Amino acid sequence: MSQRIRTKPKKNRALTYLWIFGLALLVFLLIYFEQTAVLYIFSTLGVTALLIIVATADLGSSELSSREPASRSVAESARPTK
Repeated sequence: MSQRIRTKPKKNRALTYLWIFGLALLVFLLIYFEQTAVLYIFSTLGVTALLIIVATADLGSSELSSREPASRSVAESARPTK
């Protein structure tokens, strides 16, 4: 029997909320002081980082997908069986 390692979700949640608040404050201040060029650069870098994270994510070799048999594709399921 394997046991899951318990983490501290309250601390992680507080850190996440702190990041959200900090970035929202930064965006508000950049808009207020009309620094749209800096805001544009930050948003471009953020989207680029997100795309790199998604591109490098190894979604195919998860533990769950390796245990289950491959399901039929959409094309196979749409075809009538005899």
